[in-house]
Amino acid sequence: MSLRGAVAIVAGASGAIGAATCRALAAQGVHVVFASLDDPMLQALVAEARADQISHLAVPTDLRSRNDIDRLVATTLETFGRIDILVNTAGIGSSPAMCDSSDAELEDVVAINLLGPARLMHAVLPTMKAQRRGSIVNVGSIAGEAGVMGIYSASKFGLRGLTDSVRREVKSFNIGVTLIEPGFIRTAMNAQMTNRLPGPEIVADAIVDAIQRPRRTRIVPANYILPALIARSFPALVDAVFGNARIQKRLNRDARAARSANAAEPS
Repeated sequence: MSLRGAVAIVAGASGAIGAATCRALAAQGVHVVFASLDDPMLQALVAEARADQISHLAVPTDLRSRNDIDRLVATTLETFGRIDILVNTAGIGSSPAMCDSSDAELEDVVAINLLGPARLMHAVLPTMKAQRRGSIVNVGSIAGEAGVMGIYSASKFGLRGLTDSVRREVKSFNIGVTLIEPGFIRTAMNAQMTNRLPGPEIVADAIVDAIQRPRRTRIVPANYILPALIARSFPALVDAVFGNARIQKRLNRDARAARSANAAEPS
């Protein structure tokens, strides 16, 4: 689809991938709706858009609230009259070990990573169906291919299934639905890892490409394609590797250290 003049909602706009996606869409001449919590990062993104004379609308949105989501969609329609694109980039992580997560954390991960995209699609699809066109891109994770990250993996597995289901439901309405599955990307979620990780722009570029040429799934960077194929084809091998006590200890070590460091920081 041609992007110039299109209207796009980007959920999670103030995150690294969300902000990069907003910039990439704006470069294509898209009217971008920034949807995220009303935090300093959102205000910085708004200031940048104003300085660059980008057509935008900022709607502070808590994806855990259906009222906020309905207000976001209604405000977008009141301002632009249509919704052509929905990009779900918002997400939070979890510990690899289930026992390290509190009940509140379990609920937040599912609410933001899975229920948020589900509610947003539920809210925008009547408009897209009436228009008989549109594009939805959900950002999952390579952790949705191999269950090794506790409730985070579960939420991304769920998003993968939901994306497949919705894509089949709306295919006859000329609505493309694509899942982007990043590996480790340089974001705040991976702050403890090396700076040699690829930047969020690689995901933003994949999102723009998926809007223009919808597909089922795209894994980025490409070096994660083979591990994903192995995880799908040989689950017993993944069980053997990640079921090893030493692998589990190493997998959880950095996550627990990061949690301890955050807990020690003054509020």
